[in-house]
Amino acid sequence: MAQGATTQRQHYYVPQPMYWPVLGSMALFMMMLGGVFVMNAAPGGWVGVAAGAMLIVYMMFRWFGDVIAESEGGKYHGWEDVSFRWGMSWFIFSEVMFFAAFFGALFYIRVLSVPDLASLDHRATLWPEFKAAWPSAGPGFEEKFSPMGAWGLPAINTALLLSSGVTVTIAHWALKEGKRSMLNWFLFCTIALGVTFLGVQAYEYMHAYAELNLKLTTGAYGSTFFMLTGFHGFHVTVGAIMLTVIWARCLKGHFKPDQHFAFEGVAWYWHFVDVVWLGLFIFVYWL
Repeated sequence: MAQGATTQRQHYYVPQPMYWPVLGSMALFMMMLGGVFVMNAAPGGWVGVAAGAMLIVYMMFRWFGDVIAESEGGKYHGWEDVSFRWGMSWFIFSEVMFFAAFFGALFYIRVLSVPDLASLDHRATLWPEFKAAWPSAGPGFEEKFSPMGAWGLPAINTALLLSSGVTVTIAHWALKEGKRSMLNWFLFCTIALGVTFLGVQAYEYMHAYAELNLKLTTGAYGSTFFMLTGFHGFHVTVGAIMLTVIWARCLKGHFKPDQHFAFEGVAWYWHFVDVVWLGLFIFVYWL
């Protein structure tokens, strides 16, 4: 038995060369080129964007399918699991750095830039009427707008996302305990809460544009608000897609109580999305 365990630990599955990364790169290039055409009012731009997007979807379905088949075929063991954990950890770390850059920009604008531009040195020569108050679109921006309050739609979204963190944790516990029906139900609830969050955020954006005159072009406040919340919404969308794939696999009976890193990786990502939203709610909406 010890010899078999040693053999399994030394095993590392190396898949055959795939053309999915090449196809994905081509699709991204098509989308980028189409976007350039759209921005320059050249014909065929949206066709390129749509074709690239469809290729990306096709690539993801096929590549995910190959990986799932390898996993269910028993080709992954201890060392592959270690690699997956390290890979997911570094991926989430890169996402942390991504959002750290945007939070850093928000800190710089609020704490350093706005007070400096409103100081006596600048007011005397450049912007006499500018005051160091936040939210601010910055000096020279005269169009009136209203900031987004914290205790309306953002508070509802906070409750939704924190609740989804609880449901995915319960689903993980149910998987480890072998309670498959409970797993499927709470994982579905997690997806439903995430999709509801996105729906509320879409309504929030429409409310901001139509009633608050708050837009992406509303100076420093508008750009930081929509960039931070918008990129977070994109990450919630990606997480909801990942959860849906995992849910479909759970319905098919995939994953074992002692071997289910695909589920764990998605749960890690979802908790990361929760933590980022708490930072957004505090520093973008509340303070």
